[in-house]
Amino acid sequence: MATRLSDPIGFELFKNTLLSIADEMALTILRTAYSGVLKDNMDYSTALCDAQGRTVAQGLTLPAHLSSFPDALAATLRRYGDRMRPGDVFALNDPFEGGMHLPDVFILKPIFHEGRRVAFAATICHQTDMGGRVAGSNASDSTEIFQEGLRIPPVKMYDAGEPNETLFRLLEKNVRLPVRVFGDMRAQLAACHIAEEAFARLIAKHGIAQVSAYMEEILDYTERLTRAALAELPDGEWSFTDWIDDDGIDFGTPIPLTVALKKRGDQMTADWSGTSAQVKGAINNTLSFTRAATYTCLKSILPQEILCNAGFYRAIEVIAPPGTIANAVPPAACAARGLTGFRMVHTVFGALAQMLPDRVIAASEGGNTGVSIGGYHADRTPFIFVEFICSAWGGRPWADGLDGNANLFANMSLPSAEVTETEQPLEILCCELIPDVGGPGRYRGGMSIRRAYRLTEDEAVLQVRADRHTFRPYGLYGGGPGKPSRNRLITGGRERELTAKVTMTPMRRGDVFIHDQPGPGGWGDPLERDPLRVLRDVANELVSLDSARDDYGVVIDAAALAVDEAATARQRAELRAARGWTTPPVVSR
Repeated sequence: MATRLSDPIGFELFKNTLLSIADEMALTILRTAYSGVLKDNMDYSTALCDAQGRTVAQGLTLPAHLSSFPDALAATLRRYGDRMRPGDVFALNDPFEGGMHLPDVFILKPIFHEGRRVAFAATICHQTDMGGRVAGSNASDSTEIFQEGLRIPPVKMYDAGEPNETLFRLLEKNVRLPVRVFGDMRAQLAACHIAEEAFARLIAKHGIAQVSAYMEEILDYTERLTRAALAELPDGEWSFTDWIDDDGIDFGTPIPLTVALKKRGDQMTADWSGTSAQVKGAINNTLSFTRAATYTCLKSILPQEILCNAGFYRAIEVIAPPGTIANAVPPAACAARGLTGFRMVHTVFGALAQMLPDRVIAASEGGNTGVSIGGYHADRTPFIFVEFICSAWGGRPWADGLDGNANLFANMSLPSAEVTETEQPLEILCCELIPDVGGPGRYRGGMSIRRAYRLTEDEAVLQVRADRHTFRPYGLYGGGPGKPSRNRLITGGRERELTAKVTMTPMRRGDVFIHDQPGPGGWGDPLERDPLRVLRDVANELVSLDSARDDYGVVIDAAALAVDEAATARQRAELRAARGWTTPPVVSR
């Protein structure tokens, strides 16, 4: 038998085979799921883990789920240990025992060879509903986890191949759409089954000793690559603070997120000790989600060939004291914790921008907005619409931010209007880019999305998880901040403004909800932007004539659609004199 290092070609083939299995699991869920939040939004992840629960290969899905599987499997192993046997399948969603928030349900299947556990097939899917006080189980104004839905510690879903009828009956009676939830869980089970079969073929081909050796080497190889890449970065300490507008309970009370990055040799530490204490509202993080935000940012500045597995995590320490919003303790509510995770990405990038100014983008749109609209049809059967709107990237040191693109913390797509209108009592009135929303810069922020929904059923309840009404996405190195978010409800022909976090808001037939995502920040001095690029943005209706003149100092002849070079030179000189700085500020809020 070849040793792990004596056959590098065999090792590379094995590594890519394992990655392909994790991706095949992801495709299985995509093709067989029932709910739009999975088959359209793609809010799920898959992985192959070793017998100890360490992630070896993760499917190309959600960065927000980085590091989630080790915590889920550690909790399961603590409870069951060596009592696992072939045919067992485990499920959990408890944020305080391996989970993240209640809608995210883990289904984990141990894989055995000759009676010995050798690996795990692991999946996590955002379920449409897990019960609780609001449809979708994702309200921002819950104040304790007991309000949020059915809380499942690590339990056997299948015991030696036999279904746990008690668990299935509890699920059926506690969720609003059991057919959809069970359909999505079957998609997870199918993905685990496919992984088990594929892993068995690997063992048949290579033998269990070689497979185990290769899996260990994948982790060690990833750690070596990570440490080598970190060693090339400058040593030092950098810190940054960003703010969440509020928690949806204490309106107008900002919540600080502070990270201190310390780099020494081939080791990085991210210390969240300066971050706010856990809050009343449901935006509290589990430690695994704080780790995921940290890992995502560091992964983005390191070479792309480094894998997302437990070897990567070894070189990065994440500190978050219990009882903070970064590592909440019971009975904290955490259903809407996605907001905090996205904002932690901005916080880490703010620190990394000081360390590596030529690699880090300005703040993106603030993270995806969660929208849920739930109610009952005339026959009293429930409907639940759940959607996560991703929008645009901040300006980059080498290029404009991406327009209408998924946030890099959540590789999610936006459900089509046609599918939404077919499956839900809703009409999508618009899905469009918002002009002038991106922060100006030498490289401007991307243009975010406006989306409008009209209810076609008699009544429903609206829930929205958004932010960046007050604290706008920051610009970097002279780039301006993006525009704030906006929520509006048109009812009875009258339009009214809503807060960023909307809960238990009634909608009637014909009412229209409109959400504007905040704009990403810009990068670099906007007065250094090529006037022809500004002209192109004006021609494409991404930047207005007023913004071209006032933000970029570019005067455009609207009739000829051409740059007035002399007027532009005068305008830029006036703007430079008026702003009062010669060295661009690192951060512009």
